[in-house]
Amino acid sequence: MTHRGSRVLRVGSLARVEGEGSLHLRVAGRSVEEAQLRIYEPPRFFEAFLRGRAHTEPPDITARVCGICPVAYQMSACRAIEDACGVTVDRPLRDLRRMLYCGEWIESHALHIYLLHAPDFLGCDSAVDLARTRRAAVERGLRLKQAGNAILELLGGRAIHPVNVRLGGFHRVPAHDELRPLQEKLRRAAEDAWETVGLVAGFDFPDTSLDADFLALSSPTTYAIEDGTPAVLRTDGARRHFRPSAFPDHVREEQVPHSTALHSRLDGRRHLTGPLARFAISGDSLSPTAREAVREAGLDTVCRNPYRSVLVRAVEVVYAIDEALRIIAAYEPPARPHVDVPPRAGTGHGITEAPRGLLYHRYRLDPEGTVTDACLVPPTAQNQGAIEDDLVRIVERTLAEGDPTDEELTRLCERAIRNHDPCISCSAHFLDLTIDRA
Repeated sequence: MTHRGSRVLRVGSLARVEGEGSLHLRVAGRSVEEAQLRIYEPPRFFEAFLRGRAHTEPPDITARVCGICPVAYQMSACRAIEDACGVTVDRPLRDLRRMLYCGEWIESHALHIYLLHAPDFLGCDSAVDLARTRRAAVERGLRLKQAGNAILELLGGRAIHPVNVRLGGFHRVPAHDELRPLQEKLRRAAEDAWETVGLVAGFDFPDTSLDADFLALSSPTTYAIEDGTPAVLRTDGARRHFRPSAFPDHVREEQVPHSTALHSRLDGRRHLTGPLARFAISGDSLSPTAREAVREAGLDTVCRNPYRSVLVRAVEVVYAIDEALRIIAAYEPPARPHVDVPPRAGTGHGITEAPRGLLYHRYRLDPEGTVTDACLVPPTAQNQGAIEDDLVRIVERTLAEGDPTDEELTRLCERAIRNHDPCISCSAHFLDLTIDRA
């Protein structure tokens, strides 16, 4: 083949991206003139049907946005509404929330590492294919996911769309004895997490670098998960913070013609949320065990190679297990399962770190606590622009080095998208790719 002429390539069925989307590339010679990550699923209208609901309802409603990251939506919703109502949750309840969130990080990262991403590095088309040659590795990934699910089941009532979370805390908190079986499961999972770090450290990573600002929560005392202040790390190394209430002033959403999902810019620039951003901004706050995993993985203090994001996810699994065990060891049942959150008029902002990145919620309440306005900004919507820019650089570098076939470019683009673990939705799993060659 040559780079002359015009070609249109359509590829269906990308099985390792969550949701329905398509990619359109227009290539002229060795340049990419246009890269569009097209999300064509119908809008889901969560923000619209939150209006008119009682202030107690958003945590349960927004959990249905995602079956893999329901805790993220619940926690951001709780924090936003509690902020609007002027309520601070007791420390023991905040610790339980953090442990619940750790469970989600463990199960989501394990799913991504073993079932979605590892096949790319190990020359397999799917996790089923990988299980034929690396059965023990896939079983390890499933055990880790089960460990994460066990936390969700104990604290949340069930692994998918937990029902035990409420404003101010939980409907019920566990007795001390209920945590002992979970403690043993997590100790075994810690061994699997270390083996996971060793596995991914042996992957062969292409040499590339992202050109986007990082955005993640930052906390002065710990690796930020369910609490913190938004921090920006610019590509030139400059760093600054802003209040959660200022998020809409800095992150602006806009509609683009080729996608039903909004694109976001951070102060007019492309930005990226997720593991690479968290690690670059808060890596020095990881636990000693996790920092040892960082050394085992061969990570620097800042990593901008999207292919190496799998290393950070493996480190975060080690950290989440370590953090959950720490909370269990110090646990004493709270005096009350929740604090009261009486309604009042106000606007509240809540930001937490979903496995895929920063998740922002804003709610406006009237004096009776009725939701009059809602805004949800998920991480994948923020990352779409950076993913498109990433695709342009990767494809142009590949074109400069040789003359790849359309099939090779397709595999390259699919793999580049999977680096970011996009959660386009939680339904069908396929990508249509069209490449116009001029």
